[in-house]
Amino acid sequence: MSNSPDSRPDSLLGPADIRELAAALGVRPTKQRGQNFVIDANTVRRIVRTAEVRPDDVVVEVGPGLGSLTLALLETADRVTAVEIDDVLAAALPATVEARMPERADRFALVHSDAMHVEELPGPPPTALVANLPYNVAVPVLLHMLATFPSIDRTLVMVQSEVADRLAATPGSKVYGVPSVKANWYAEVKRAGAIGRNVFWPAPNVDSGLVSLVRRTEPVATTASRAEVFAVVDAAFAQRRKTLRAALAGWAGSAAAAEKALVAAGVSPQARGESLTVEQFAKIAENRGVA
Repeated sequence: MSNSPDSRPDSLLGPADIRELAAALGVRPTKQRGQNFVIDANTVRRIVRTAEVRPDDVVVEVGPGLGSLTLALLETADRVTAVEIDDVLAAALPATVEARMPERADRFALVHSDAMHVEELPGPPPTALVANLPYNVAVPVLLHMLATFPSIDRTLVMVQSEVADRLAATPGSKVYGVPSVKANWYAEVKRAGAIGRNVFWPAPNVDSGLVSLVRRTEPVATTASRAEVFAVVDAAFAQRRKTLRAALAGWAGSAAAAEKALVAAGVSPQARGESLTVEQFAKIAENRGVA
């Protein structure tokens, strides 16, 4: 079903292939879309290994670009669906797959769309999300995909290093914030490695990191909805330096009402958002409007 990594050494894209493809398409990576194309075959194979992609996986990839990671995923996964917003790149990718991996072309599907608006995908439900996410939309795209496709069990994304730190941060950390809590609502999150700048074209002026997210086997136990919990999270971090009693005053209707909700949830009104777990935020959401 899958090819061994060495059976088609020429199937993956190298630096010369990437530049040749880009030139033929008249493509210049744009800052507006946060595009940096991976030009190193070893790196994309490392991403596939780190993501623990299996021969029975249905992988969704966001922002495939010219297809570097797409081809590496097709070597191993059962099928790959790529979501690409760029008109030129979306039009070219199926031909690249056909030319370089014809025996796997029927295992590939392209969705020409903005990932933030994708609500369904062709074929079987995706089991994994593996992507080099555009830097400027990485967190909202990641959260949208996890919310929209509950069948995604494992995720590995490459993002800007500081975004990776924020996603994987734990309570009490200086960089713990909204992305950390919201990602943790869905999954166990951890840093899974670093990626150097020289494997990209153009080389970005920031480092990149890999983040692994394994979906929780049991969702956060709460009677509050995700939207209700996320509203508390957003309010708590909107004014980081404030105590939760003050930060949640608008959310609760007053500082006194916020204090009642906090006390009922077993959280100190003097605490700050960066010290709370996602479970504690859920508890506060449950106690909104408590008498």
